Amino acid sequence: MPKSNLFPLSLLAVAGVFALAACSPQSAGPVSTPPPAAVPETIAIAVGPCFGFCPVYDVRVAPAGSVTFEGQRHTAVLGVKQREAGEKTYRALAEALAPFRPADGATARVECDAAISDTSSYTITWTDAAGRTTTATHQRGCSGGPGQALDGVLKNLPERLGIEGWAAQVTRQGVSRG
Repeated sequence: MPKSNLFPLSLLAVAGVFALAACSPQSAGPVSTPPPAAVPETIAIAVGPCFGFCPVYDVRVAPAGSVTFEGQRHTAVLGVKQREAGEKTYRALAEALAPFRPADGATARVECDAAISDTSSYTITWTDAAGRTTTATHQRGCSGGPGQALDGVLKNLPERLGIEGWAAQVTRQGVSRG
């Protein structure tokens, strides 16, 4: 082939490579992981004592929707019970609690304008797959502020999780209040 034809042919080859490259799938860069809030976490809620005979229990909800209840005092069921509530229940609970969730790894109190001092306390703990925890604490009975909104979420917690029969208040003879 004469030298004069090499330049147009090599130019044509380079243009062909660019045309093929334009048709190949393009990567948008490295694959990113979802933001921490989108990663399912186990949610545990510890309901503490009040001045009276309030139910004291722990409940844990896994991302797949399994619910583990442990009645400790003044509950219809003492000890551990489990049930399946489904992923939809988990997602609804996670969404309802999201506004009260502190920054990843932090522990914070949900603010109240004013709270009644002898009501149940709540400790809400989000635990990720690596075991890192994020915790919100709350004293029930807020008259205003974010705590009042959280009271609304917690009010129906047993019904939402299907544990209302287990968490129902029971006064047993010989068991002290508080």
